[in-house]
Amino acid sequence: MARVVTCLLSVVIAFAGWTATAQERRPSHCIALVENTPGLEVIWRAGFRDPLPEHTVRLSFIDHSMYLLQTPAGVSAVTDYNGFIGPEPLVPDIVTMNQSHSSHWTELPDPSIPHVLEGWGPPGMPAEHRFELGDMLVRNVITDTRSSWGDGVRKDGNSIFIFEVAGLCIGHLGHLHHEPSPEQYAAIGRLDVVMAPVDGGLTLPVPVMIRVLQQLQSSIVLPMHSFSGASLNAFLAGMAEDFRIDIRDERAIEVSLRSLPSQPTVIVLRPRFLGFNDEDL
Repeated sequence: MARVVTCLLSVVIAFAGWTATAQERRPSHCIALVENTPGLEVIWRAGFRDPLPEHTVRLSFIDHSMYLLQTPAGVSAVTDYNGFIGPEPLVPDIVTMNQSHSSHWTELPDPSIPHVLEGWGPPGMPAEHRFELGDMLVRNVITDTRSSWGDGVRKDGNSIFIFEVAGLCIGHLGHLHHEPSPEQYAAIGRLDVVMAPVDGGLTLPVPVMIRVLQQLQSSIVLPMHSFSGASLNAFLAGMAEDFRIDIRDERAIEVSLRSLPSQPTVIVLRPRFLGFNDEDL
């Protein structure tokens, strides 16, 4: 009888251990130099209130350079948070900010947001983030920015934030002012999805941004930070030789390792504040 009880306890302990492991964050391959995972050319239309399938991430374009990322475990993050994401009463778990312009940060983030990650550090020191919450890991790679006075350089003034979730590596280039160095490219790693500023002036000239994206070799490029149709069209024209162009009316996509397109693709989403002009309301 004692042996039976011991065996039952062993099974219970093993099952509990398996359950805990199954709920952990799925490791990504950001730093590994691997070939793109072949998969279906399917990226599903998504509403930000809908539950997510396993190993799937939802990205919703809110405005300017703000994207909402949502994970299967219910973790939410907003990039380049400037204080307003719309009338929808959503409090993200994490917000990231960059200080190059007021449209990328706020001095007074909503105090109910649990985790505010600033892309700049104290004077003379870089920002350093490696933060894990549920099934999402957020880390940063610092880059320099031009000073607000024109000719100078603000060292470590911008952070490229990288979100590792559901086995995917998702990068947000922030307010990138120079092409990353080889060391910075290595720290960023292989990005499956990248959100890239395409204004062509305040950040990087279009040819330089295209060179950066060719180097990153991402399966999906999500344009942001375009101030006019002209700047977006110039970017798309330059990308069309090496990337498929997919222009949509939707605000959001759902992505998994299996649904990454087999051909590198620029997906143009239509930004909408959460709760404004929202087909999900």
